[in-house]
Amino acid sequence: MTKLNWGMIGGGEGSQIGPAHRLGSGLDGEFSFVAGALDHNPDDGRDYAQRLGIAADRAYGDWREMLAGEVAREDRVDLVTVATPNSTHFEITKAFLEGGFHVLCEKPMTMTVEEGEEIVKISESTGKICAVNYGYSGYSLVRHMKAMVARGDLGKVRLVVTEFAHGHHADAADADNPRVRWRYDPAQAGVSAQFADCGIHALHMASFVTGQEVEKLSADFASTIESRVLEDDAMVNFRMDGGTVGRLWTSSVAIGRMHGLTIQVFGETGGLRWAQEQPNQLYWTPVGGRVQVIERGDANLSPEADRATRVTIGHAEGMPLAFANIYSDLAEVIRAQKEGRNADSAADLYPRAVDGLRSMAAVHMAVKSANSDGEWVDARPPMFR
Repeated sequence: MTKLNWGMIGGGEGSQIGPAHRLGSGLDGEFSFVAGALDHNPDDGRDYAQRLGIAADRAYGDWREMLAGEVAREDRVDLVTVATPNSTHFEITKAFLEGGFHVLCEKPMTMTVEEGEEIVKISESTGKICAVNYGYSGYSLVRHMKAMVARGDLGKVRLVVTEFAHGHHADAADADNPRVRWRYDPAQAGVSAQFADCGIHALHMASFVTGQEVEKLSADFASTIESRVLEDDAMVNFRMDGGTVGRLWTSSVAIGRMHGLTIQVFGETGGLRWAQEQPNQLYWTPVGGRVQVIERGDANLSPEADRATRVTIGHAEGMPLAFANIYSDLAEVIRAQKEGRNADSAADLYPRAVDGLRSMAAVHMAVKSANSDGEWVDARPPMFR
């Protein structure tokens, strides 16, 4: 099997997210890392790319140079990952889609709803994939939750409760740390801090597992550290198009919470509970029954879970493996396009541009709601109303 060519923009030396993408993309041998513009400093980016094994002529100084270089090649990259600062996502993603490349963009996909709608339209008109890295949806037991809901194990879903709360920005003395400060500065982060950074992961998880979209929401934002302009804690109530009630809490001042991404789904005939810090266990309680522990890697799980399971039962599953499942999905879909066949349905789970658009619409409407004392607002993007 010939490997697909992969390139990356951003994610350079010292990056938090870059190593997870490199590990995830390479885990299955589906992609070769052949091109990159890895740093805002051109010389540093070229140097680091070559130390990672990229040939000198494909170690680019910036994304524009990379676009021009790859367009001209017969062995151009099949997939480009955009892992740059948030405000640059739209411009880079748009340019590469229009250049004929498939793109995996880090979240948030754009800074505005209008930009998000434009990306969706470009992806549709060019036929090029625009995926968004809601990487936690790659966990095998999250995919098994989705399969259980879809096949009716829970009956009608009544309630979904999801959280993404940590305490890593709780120290007021750390307010001037540049790695923290920018997140709460509207000039750099946009209209929202914690909800746009972490809350949208929890919101996407609710939609991914239930198969429903958020229609309306009511939000309460708080800046618990006075120097912050943007929120460091948020509570969002929402209603979904299938009738499910949603509750979401996200925080960066929850001391003692390390990561804090959890989801609980309650239906007519049972309930599910999963936490990202303990990803190997999914707790299932049928109505009137006892709590059962579903172990990742166990026999007779769903095809979606089986495809996403990479190590034997009892061993730890981590974030890079979840990212690898997103890359595996994309490899299968890209190959199917090349070969003129239908992709494996169990691989057709990667988050799409429309998911990035819905997230950005929810962010802007949550800000509007929070500024209006929790008024209920339409959370759908204008193009879907």
